[in-house]
Amino acid sequence: MPPPILEATALVQRLRAGEAAIIPTDTLPGLAVMPDQAQTLWHLKRRPADKPLILMGATVDDLLQEVDVSCHREVEALAGDYWPGALTLVLPACDGAACHLNPGGRTLGCRIPACKQTRELLQISGPLATTSANRSGEPASMTSADASRYFPDVAQLGPQPWPQPSGQASTVLVWVELGRWRMARRGAVIPEGLEVFE
Repeated sequence: MPPPILEATALVQRLRAGEAAIIPTDTLPGLAVMPDQAQTLWHLKRRPADKPLILMGATVDDLLQEVDVSCHREVEALAGDYWPGALTLVLPACDGAACHLNPGGRTLGCRIPACKQTRELLQISGPLATTSANRSGEPASMTSADASRYFPDVAQLGPQPWPQPSGQASTVLVWVELGRWRMARRGAVIPEGLEVFE
């Protein structure tokens, strides 16, 4: 039996009840849960809990609420150029979602996906804990059908078919201090005009 395919409002009801969902993004299909249910993603993926999850949001303001004010100005500048898009920013976190997505850590990875369908979901649900829709160590899903083979019981966002993802992971930049970033992963976007080291 194929997994249920639900419109955003119905899928959010399941998310709020503690279930996971499979969603499209501009890079790869993702698994998503409410932030306080983050442990569900590690369990589903069979992934160690020391590998942090990403917080996806619909707006910059949604994400800034979860990170320290010291980085806000630079995040807003980057967001104006690269969000929505394939850029993940790892930022100093406030006490909040980070305690679920990065237990024991002091940072939080944040992104706004360039996928209108998923941003509309996020506008209803609020920010979600996310990760790629595959088992840990196995090939990434490229389609909803791929994702359903890994997770046949997890509901998916409709309508389908989804927009074609790029298949290339997001670039990950880690905020070090005012004006300085570390490149943790080269991906689909290479920001210009930043002091970035590897």
